[in-house]
Amino acid sequence: MQVVAVTIKDIARLSGVSITTVSRVLNNRPDVSAESRRKVEAVIASTNYIPNNSARELVRTDSTNIGLVVRGVSNPFYIDIIQAIESAVTDAGFTMVLQQIGSDKDEIAHGAIMQREKRLRGLIFLGGRFDYTPEDVTSITVPFVCCSYTNPYGTLLEGNYSSVSIADEDTAYEAVRYLIEKGHQRIAALITATNDRSISQLRYEGYVKALRDHGLESGGVICTESYDIRGAYEAMAAALQDKNSGDFTALFAISDNMAIGAMRALRDGGRRVPEDCSIIAIDGLELSAYIEPPLTTLCQPMEQMGRESVRQLLALMNGEGEHMQHILPTELREGRSVEKI
Repeated sequence: MQVVAVTIKDIARLSGVSITTVSRVLNNRPDVSAESRRKVEAVIASTNYIPNNSARELVRTDSTNIGLVVRGVSNPFYIDIIQAIESAVTDAGFTMVLQQIGSDKDEIAHGAIMQREKRLRGLIFLGGRFDYTPEDVTSITVPFVCCSYTNPYGTLLEGNYSSVSIADEDTAYEAVRYLIEKGHQRIAALITATNDRSISQLRYEGYVKALRDHGLESGGVICTESYDIRGAYEAMAAALQDKNSGDFTALFAISDNMAIGAMRALRDGGRRVPEDCSIIAIDGLELSAYIEPPLTTLCQPMEQMGRESVRQLLALMNGEGEHMQHILPTELREGRSVEKI
């Protein structure tokens, strides 16, 4: 099998950047502007560029590689899913090739490059955008599955992609309803943004719907700059300093990680959990069961999510399956972070 590939010089000429810049993009170096990276990755995707080392690998052997692109390198929620995916891929006789990227990176562009460099048979995206268009995914020419998210804000038809996730809006609704059933009427939300076309917006919409259906107004919306513990701590600490935003008896956090940061900020601010403020979240991290008080949360079936993603991908690779959006149920894990009033 003869492989013909364009050269780095060709990529540089077509994208209007230097050969050095192309090399930096291929090696995932950080010292490249976002615009230059976008141009190079677009040319790579359109020309089916294969680096020389990958071309030699093409000649040598048939690939058994399945790619996993993880968007959000510091998210502890992904750990169990990654392990489940790797186990299922190995059990099926394939090799998992992992690439982790920042939450501000384009998983599709990285997946397209990875597909060509590693001769992937299929791809799983763990974490990603919620607003794909058909044009966005044209660079991916192997079967792929979106794990932990769907495409509610995009125009990609459901029959043209596969996903495994929970029902984020409905799960947020259930979390807030649980607080309402415990007697809480002033419920705040801890999110990243209300309109960022992401998991934050979906769960915020579930929060708003639950309040509206029960005739309640928001007890305040606290926005963080990230999903991590520190960001949640700082956002909650700032809210507690604002006399106009601290009048709530319960808090819905869109993730366990953010709930943990908020709980520490509440304690440092002189408010007890759950006596002064009840907290519920979504995820089901193992860590959140061992903090004090243990967090009440709606657990995602992480291992099942990983294995189901592999099962769907293998079916697509074998031409035996159709595209589908598989919604998995969550399970309430009652800790001691919610008190009835």
